[in-house]
Amino acid sequence: MDVTTLSFWEMIGVAVLCGGAIGLERQIRGKPAGIRTSILICLGTSLFISLGIDAVGENTDTTRVLGQVITGIGFLGGGVIIAREGRIEGATSAAVIWVLAAIGAVIGFEKYAEAMVLAFLTVSVLVGLGILEGKYRILRKGVHARRKDQQDLDRPC
Repeated sequence: MDVTTLSFWEMIGVAVLCGGAIGLERQIRGKPAGIRTSILICLGTSLFISLGIDAVGENTDTTRVLGQVITGIGFLGGGVIIAREGRIEGATSAAVIWVLAAIGAVIGFEKYAEAMVLAFLTVSVLVGLGILEGKYRILRKGVHARRKDQQDLDRPC
């Protein structure tokens, strides 16, 4: 890893772009892990993976770095999940954190086009399913019910 090379700055740029795109969607919707957090997760993961790849030696295993990142990111994601009023909240944000780390790992392995496709797909899932949930009431049942929908269901006839 050398800051004077174009490949270093490409990695940084792709990590900021991918993390920023996903984080923008989360921040606009007022969800945990907005732009800053998303960029930092994607960037940090890509840096750790890149460092693991650079640490080649007789007793090194670059896959261990990936495994440790996955374990660590699980704790970060778990921190945004909360039980409130009998409902679990934050599971999607935790899943997004996990996907951000996966995209960061892809970037660390210098697969930039794949990372950008995955970021686009992630934003598409978040936005697209949000639109579908707003349009079709059947998708807002149970734990997916919005507060007004739930109040309508709880109201006596």
